[in-house]
Amino acid sequence: MIRSCRPVPLSDLRLTLFFTASLSLTEWDRLGMLERETALYLALRPHLGGISFVTYGDGRDLDYRSRLPGIDIACNRWKLSWPWYWRWLAGVPARWKSGQVIFKSNQMPGADTALALAQRFGKPCIARCGYLHSVAMTLRHGPDSPEARRALEREGQVFRGADRVVVTTPLMAETVTRLHQVPGDRLRVIPNYVDVERFAPASPEERPEGRMARVLFVGRLDAQKDPLLLVRALAGEKAELWLIGEGPLREDLAAEARELGVACRFFGVVPHAQLPEWMGQADLFVLPSPHEGHPKALLEAMACGMAVVGRNDAPGVREAIAHEQTGLLCDPTPAGMRSAIRRILDHPELKAALGRRARDQAAREFSLARIVEQELDLLRDLLADRQCFLQKKS
Repeated sequence: MIRSCRPVPLSDLRLTLFFTASLSLTEWDRLGMLERETALYLALRPHLGGISFVTYGDGRDLDYRSRLPGIDIACNRWKLSWPWYWRWLAGVPARWKSGQVIFKSNQMPGADTALALAQRFGKPCIARCGYLHSVAMTLRHGPDSPEARRALEREGQVFRGADRVVVTTPLMAETVTRLHQVPGDRLRVIPNYVDVERFAPASPEERPEGRMARVLFVGRLDAQKDPLLLVRALAGEKAELWLIGEGPLREDLAAEARELGVACRFFGVVPHAQLPEWMGQADLFVLPSPHEGHPKALLEAMACGMAVVGRNDAPGVREAIAHEQTGLLCDPTPAGMRSAIRRILDHPELKAALGRRARDQAAREFSLARIVEQELDLLRDLLADRQCFLQKKS
């Protein structure tokens, strides 16, 4: 709730976004993520006095200024080592840290940098994360691993020190409260967004007789997404698996598909703007991940009116899919996933109903316009809170 202090207009505010550690605009572009990741800030820009990106890229990041009108870019153009880049960020006067500024992190890796600089310059800080890094490290390395312990400790330090904490699902909010005792008035749930104008249902058409059904996966080809489970689920099925993305499991997936006789096509990284066309040509979207934050590709498939399948044991997935309403949740086994896929492909009326309700939910809850309003409300609230604090000090 906005306090009754002298208001600060958003038109006087600059929002400075700190990129995830080691990431850059160049890397976002290479991964086909640039448009997806920057859409929110381009939509916010007309409402604010300015937006700055602080990236870990070299001088090539400056080449994106023409594609990001109104957004300033600070990057490691001299390819400095991290200690020297930190000194440059902390020492050189720049627009991104001057005047009425709020610092914000994109993900938890790198959020400690945003918080440290915010405290150094006396700026408010929003610690935003789309997934809990400590959970990812626990799944990858084990709960007692040094990696998981370090991630949990760093999360606690950042969450307790930030002026606001933003997560993408109520489940994540509950976890943050339980693990780090963040008060409710400093915690916000703002979902990931979908451009529902671009990601929209294609014109319906019957699958031509003789063409195999197309099952679509979009994501990294690594163990965290578990695409091997999907390949094994399609063994013996008359369906073609389309895989969009790259990763270390590509050769293993190809070998497994050959051994099981699964028709499998690899399309590599696809520009984000082209994803709606691919989704419009597929019959079903499956996300086999054992854990997600708030999966963007799944939300985009739902916005396209696709029937979707996910695991019933996967946090982030089971919150996004309402079983039997906006998609199907299945047991995390090849047989369980195969049964859900077969059920949708064998029942066109179910497929259509699931897709229609999925589209309705995405448009209602996750549209870019709705998320922009939530982000602006957060900034207004934080500005009012900050202004009250400064007025009391004076």
